[in-house]
Amino acid sequence: MNIPFRPLALGLLVLGFSALVLGRVQAGSGNYYAPVTNPVVKEECGSCHLVFAPSMLPASSWTRMMGDLKNHFGDDASIDATVAKQITAYLTANAADTGGARYSGKLLSGVSTTNAPLRITELPNWTKEHRKVPDWEWKHKDVRSKANCMACHTAADLGYYNE
Repeated sequence: MNIPFRPLALGLLVLGFSALVLGRVQAGSGNYYAPVTNPVVKEECGSCHLVFAPSMLPASSWTRMMGDLKNHFGDDASIDATVAKQITAYLTANAADTGGARYSGKLLSGVSTTNAPLRITELPNWTKEHRKVPDWEWKHKDVRSKANCMACHTAADLGYYNE
């Protein structure tokens, strides 16, 4: 079967693909946070919620959070001490002020790495970026929480928060 060559269709396809690639590149400049690659972290943390990129918080926040899993944002997320130590090591090694620093600049601008909040949603730049989201939208049945990034950022699990 001989399909005729259509320059307009090909041009549109190339343009669409270029826009997708350019969008991903731009996302890397402030809306991309390298996703978790550690299978233990993905399994333990991901069994309850989106596995947040370690570069979204400084190491001190991850250490404090992992040190009190019995009171994990209103839930008891206690796990085996050896597993907790392994997860803490991964999160702190890839945190905003350590290994994940190249991804975190925009989000953590002006935040003290020694006294940062435990909630990503309490970071000043997160608040600034989401200030126009009306209160009713956070309460929508498909959102229900500011921590439910996937409700609006459909590629958050891949590290992209540009939607």
